Amino acid sequence: MKVEALNERQVLQEAFEILASHMEMSKLLRFWAACQLGEGDYLAFRDREFAGETVDSLYDKIKAHADRGPANSGAGCENGGPTASPRHEP
Repeated sequence: MKVEALNERQVLQEAFEILASHMEMSKLLRFWAACQLGEGDYLAFRDREFAGETVDSLYDKIKAHADRGPANSGAGCENGGPTASPRHEP
């Protein structure tokens, strides 16, 4: 059996991807900050993570997440979290 030796950055990237698939992004970023894992190039990360995204596509994803209900929203508000506001049209 061959074991691939990963460097620390690769391990952190894999852990981030796993957590991102199971946690609300705001909680994940709070965790990331608490662990002081912010080392690196945020702009490169942002460009990679949000490549091809628009305000509208991100709005749709956030709205779909919020529409799943309070049990899954992770918003932490007694009323189930914030309600979506109408899109700002230019």
